[in-house]
Amino acid sequence: MRIFGREPVYILAFIAIVLKLSAAYGLDVSIEQQGAIMAVLSLAVAFATAVVLRTGAAAAAVVNLAQGVLALFLAFGLHMAAEEQALWMMAVEGAVALILRREVTAPVSALAIEQRSPIKTGS
Repeated sequence: MRIFGREPVYILAFIAIVLKLSAAYGLDVSIEQQGAIMAVLSLAVAFATAVVLRTGAAAAAVVNLAQGVLALFLAFGLHMAAEEQALWMMAVEGAVALILRREVTAPVSALAIEQRSPIKTGS
């Protein structure tokens, strides 16, 4: 997968270097905030990869991206109790389950036992 003609890993590395240099020369960003920013960018690339490659991992990528965004907001000073964080993540996971449930298929073929009911006979 390429973004702007480059591999996403190289783009992330460039952003990390720019972020660290900016912090070294006066940008008011703590080490924790830098880590949160890079984590969210990495999760965004993982999400894009899951969508583009159509591996069925989009649901996990969306949930992980939401967790990363929440961590980013917390790193920048959002005050939220653990219960509220859990409720927001449950809302995201519920929405993902509703929207993507039918879109996910197993990467293996169906077994013969899955094709017929063990209760009903063929009579």
